[in-house]
Amino acid sequence: MGTPRGESAKLTLRSVEVFVAVAEAGALGTAAARLGASPSSVSQQVTNLEAALGARLIDRVARPFALTPAGQLFLARAHVILGEAAAARSELAALGHADLPALGIALVEELDSEVTPALAQALARKLPRCRITCRTGPSHENFEALTARAVDLAVSGEVDDLPAELEQHPLMRDPFVLVTARGLLAGDADPLAVLSRAPLVALAPEQLMQRQIIAQFRRLKIDIAPRFVFDTNHAIMATVAGARGWTVSTPLGFLRVPRLHARIEMRPLPFRGFARSLSLYARREVLGGLPAETAALLRSLIEEEAVEPARRAAPWLGQGIRLLEPAGSVRVAEDADPQTSIGAADGASQRSGGGERMR
Repeated sequence: MGTPRGESAKLTLRSVEVFVAVAEAGALGTAAARLGASPSSVSQQVTNLEAALGARLIDRVARPFALTPAGQLFLARAHVILGEAAAARSELAALGHADLPALGIALVEELDSEVTPALAQALARKLPRCRITCRTGPSHENFEALTARAVDLAVSGEVDDLPAELEQHPLMRDPFVLVTARGLLAGDADPLAVLSRAPLVALAPEQLMQRQIIAQFRRLKIDIAPRFVFDTNHAIMATVAGARGWTVSTPLGFLRVPRLHARIEMRPLPFRGFARSLSLYARREVLGGLPAETAALLRSLIEEEAVEPARRAAPWLGQGIRLLEPAGSVRVAEDADPQTSIGAADGASQRSGGGERMR
């Protein structure tokens, strides 16, 4: 049954974007989370779109979620509309970004203290009439926000099977390290034996970084279950200090909690090393050269606020933590770096799996 057209109902690009996000997510709540909006506002956008089109697009009674025949027909048109809008933005971007009205960026939370504010200020100077919105969160949420068009740029760990409509700008290699309560590994005791008796504090398993850690543990046949699980870096580091425990983190995560450094310490891993890589992602050809320019700004800030401080705090990191060469949307295979490793039996076990990717 059709929906009567309201006199004030208008078809807006935002409502079309929201409808596509709902159709792809398969649920209003999931789409709302990806868009960074409330379920009620997402539902209202879809209702407004239905009123503007004069047709029901979603069967709100069906379980599981389903589009109506009209919804299935309009979904194909919606992709065309969004594609044309992206092309228009790309053509306008070629004229320059001085008049860009708004820019949304999602960054990993480890960068929020120093890098994110400095980036926002640098972009404000470059885009004097632009409203810049920055949000921080875990990699998977940032990437979902980008694909749902809730932000224009996103910093995330490396993602397999990059969609063709996205471009990737490598930023940095952030190696995994061991963070323990200070003095936990004092003496000549076997580190893995000590760690097996101490509480392991871990990230929530849905986070990209934790998936990579779990995969490495499985490869090395390390069977140590976490005692505590949190979804924020600060909670993990505070629990490592308070519970005399340990975690697998990165230099960025360690540097973010300076007030805890008297109670925790960063060490090389006592097993084969591996690393994550961070990249800036954007929708291809929508913002012209702005993503590449933003990535260049980020590399400069990351070197000053993260790479150099990490090397000063732990000289053994060396080139294990480093900037990655700009390569547009082309992935560059990382070289494996020697990394000092507690209890390593030979040179081979000290090699870092730098090319490992998040799953």
